[in-house]
Amino acid sequence: MTTSPERRYTDRLEGFSDRHPFLIDLAVVMALMGSATLGASLTLPGAEPPDDDRIAVILMGVSCLALLKHRTHPRSTVVVNAVCATVVIAEGYLLTPLLLGPVMVSLYWLATLAERPVIRVYGFTTMLVLTLAAAFGDSMDHVSLILRTIGPVFWLLLPLAAGTMTRLRRAYLEATQARAEHAERTREEEARLRVTEERMRIARELHDVVAHHLALANAQAGTAEHLALVNPPQTQQILHDLTGTTSSALRELKATLGLLRQTDDEGSAPPEPAPGLARLPELVSSCASAGITVTVATEGEPQPLSPGVDLTAFRIVQEALTNVTKHAATQTAHVRFVYSGTRLLITVTDEGSPTAAVSEPVKGFGVMGMRERAHSIGGELRAGPRPEGGFEVRSALPLQPSVSGQETA
Repeated sequence: MTTSPERRYTDRLEGFSDRHPFLIDLAVVMALMGSATLGASLTLPGAEPPDDDRIAVILMGVSCLALLKHRTHPRSTVVVNAVCATVVIAEGYLLTPLLLGPVMVSLYWLATLAERPVIRVYGFTTMLVLTLAAAFGDSMDHVSLILRTIGPVFWLLLPLAAGTMTRLRRAYLEATQARAEHAERTREEEARLRVTEERMRIARELHDVVAHHLALANAQAGTAEHLALVNPPQTQQILHDLTGTTSSALRELKATLGLLRQTDDEGSAPPEPAPGLARLPELVSSCASAGITVTVATEGEPQPLSPGVDLTAFRIVQEALTNVTKHAATQTAHVRFVYSGTRLLITVTDEGSPTAAVSEPVKGFGVMGMRERAHSIGGELRAGPRPEGGFEVRSALPLQPSVSGQETA
């Protein structure tokens, strides 16, 4: 984006004015003193100039010096300049733009600093007083009344309009800067929100992986210890499955944590695909080695799932079976999938005793994580004890997520 030379010079002048306001005001006052002095010496052809020029010089000097206080007292500055100009015109000096210079500058600064009601009161009052002075003054007797009134009105309206435009431009720039700062703060808040969501996603993944495999490993180790003397062959098979459980846990942990170090290097190994319902037989087999028999039933025509929904469905079933392994006083669990329209209904139940069901820790991180996963893709989840005993996890997931940003492992 290029900037014109005029725009650059204007910006530099505005910057210098902001850094050295008194120097700018002093330069303006000196220039106005010269113009006002020159204006006091002008007369119409054939008209006689006033006898004493000192009155005009003194009054114009006072009005110009009053301009140095325009930043702190803009209304008083306008009043002083209006009174001085009125007296000069009444003394018979010719009303010219050079003579009106101090008044015009004071009106301009008033329009840039004050509010609209103040501008109307002081601006139009000054305009009315000077117009009446010009209409009844002796310096413009040879000019028609219309010309004597139009001139002051035009020259005094001009600074009011210019000052109003300057004030509006400043307000526009301030509003633009405020919007930019707000957008910057919004981007920072959005970035922090995304970081928080990513941390929660990684925490859910780590919880599901660690909790599931450690629960299975603990159950397998306990079963192997119980059968070590009674059934050595089965104990050996359980220990073999325990090795597979720990290896699977290490692989999933490596895949999950590897995403944190993933780069765009061509030589880096591609990440492993996210787990899904295709790994359900492996999950059922690992539960069986821990002494939990899992039955799986499917109703309706299976439909393809998006990666996010597939991962969420698998994690919900995995966490529910993990809770069965850790908390339920039973050796049987049932998983049922129902494809109904555009939704997938998942039900995981166990046949624990009513006492065990009531004491089920339904407010743990596992149930919370399952509910967060379901809500993240537009689904819902309910978990709680069954009246007939045991515990039930029921979830309804859309076949295609209803929110953007699917989860990935």
